[in-house]
Amino acid sequence: MPFINDRLAEQERQIASSPDYRVKDIRVSRFVFEPDAVMAKLRSRIVGQKTVLDALDDMLHIVKADIVDSDRPLAVSLLLGPTGTGKTETVRLLAEAIHGSKDAVCRIDMNTLSQSHYAASLTGAPPGYVGSKESQTLLDESLIKGSFSKPGIVLFDELEKGSDEVIRALMNVLERGRLHLASGNRHIDFRNSLLFLTSNVGAKQIQEATYTDRPWKRALRALTSAGRTHRPQDKALDKALHQRFDPEFINRIDRILTYRRLGEAELPALLDIELEKLRHRLQKRGVDLELDDASRRFILQRYDPRFGARDLARRLRKTLEPSLAKAMLAAPSATEFSVSLTGDTLTVQPAPSV
Repeated sequence: MPFINDRLAEQERQIASSPDYRVKDIRVSRFVFEPDAVMAKLRSRIVGQKTVLDALDDMLHIVKADIVDSDRPLAVSLLLGPTGTGKTETVRLLAEAIHGSKDAVCRIDMNTLSQSHYAASLTGAPPGYVGSKESQTLLDESLIKGSFSKPGIVLFDELEKGSDEVIRALMNVLERGRLHLASGNRHIDFRNSLLFLTSNVGAKQIQEATYTDRPWKRALRALTSAGRTHRPQDKALDKALHQRFDPEFINRIDRILTYRRLGEAELPALLDIELEKLRHRLQKRGVDLELDDASRRFILQRYDPRFGARDLARRLRKTLEPSLAKAMLAAPSATEFSVSLTGDTLTVQPAPSV
């Protein structure tokens, strides 16, 4: 069966490369995803990152048109920025929009590859070592390769935490779309993959520069959150990026996208997204939930911008979910609950029947 599948895939590639592969003079893409539909999902869930989303929109259209270099990954994108700004969530939403599941991502946590000898986790054990014949690797080849009609999606998360040896092992992946395994008898092909790298590099310097309590820095923070200037952050990120990674590595990245720290203007939209996630979980229990305005303000008033969307999710877990769980257990037949503010506590009660 693998042989037959390979033959069918090769036949599809030959048909797609034929000059006659047209419908009414419009070239038909082999990829079935629609960039506009994918971007609609991203724009509904990723808040405050218009520049990043516009760049991803361009990237998806290039891939859909199938005009990328066939000897490289379909796209290589480095996502930079502070924690909680949506970098990893962007990749997961792409996977959901294209493959139908957020888990359709070959994700490698570079924090687990912080030691030099962990490079074997990517490339397999070298000849003479246990496991060399099996060429075992952390990478899931089926997720990397995708299919003829859908690209694979690969995420190297928290790139800066990987060892220098591991980073160098990725050089050939970025340049030629292949990772040669240490056994020497095969390689993993990334040429049908959307490759994403995320990093918090430079985030600490920006936080220190932005949140030191000095008048001129408070003014700069106000301007930045309003979207009027990002030059100091850009300089700090660029400096930190070149301190951590070699120019040869950076030069192999197609686009470097910077996620901005989320400001107060984005908070209501962020809260709506987190509440929608909670309501989706509650639907499995046949339960609906409504918050009044005072409850929403209470959740938002202690938001810590240093931790982004994760801080709001944590606030919901600490201030709302315990009361909600107790209310659901006390009234197991109730299907609607309302949330109100009593002093400094969120109170959850079954909604009165109409």
